[in-house]
Amino acid sequence: MEQMSAARTRTPRPRRPRTLVQKLGAVVLGFEAIVVFLAGLTVYGLKVLPAGIPDWWGIVGGAALGLAMIVLAGAIARPGAIAVGWVLQVIVLASAVLVPAIALVALVFGGMWGYATIVGARVDRRGATTMLDDAPPPAATQDPHQPHTESE
Repeated sequence: MEQMSAARTRTPRPRRPRTLVQKLGAVVLGFEAIVVFLAGLTVYGLKVLPAGIPDWWGIVGGAALGLAMIVLAGAIARPGAIAVGWVLQVIVLASAVLVPAIALVALVFGGMWGYATIVGARVDRRGATTMLDDAPPPAATQDPHQPHTESE
């Protein structure tokens, strides 16, 4: 009985704070998921799928791609998530073969994804070096035999 209560009282590990790339990327993917689902409805409504493929597959494709974007937005901190995001951007661009207006969506959101990943990484790197420069010196550099004063 004690083992079960000890297991329940364990405190969870604190998560690492998300980087700017992860924050911006999740926002872009979240909004893009909505637009991609609506693009799937457009593919269904315009009946532009090749002969032999039922039109309702447009809705399924838009919903599946939108769901993949939402899942990736939640897992953006995992290794390889940014690369998967680029793959999803290419898939959205490829769907412009069916409805050319989707190319505009792909360019807008692809541009935002590129900005989030490239410029966000640059800002993250700059922030990391700034934090290292502003860090106080380690306590080991102070002489333990010297008295501590408030001016230090």
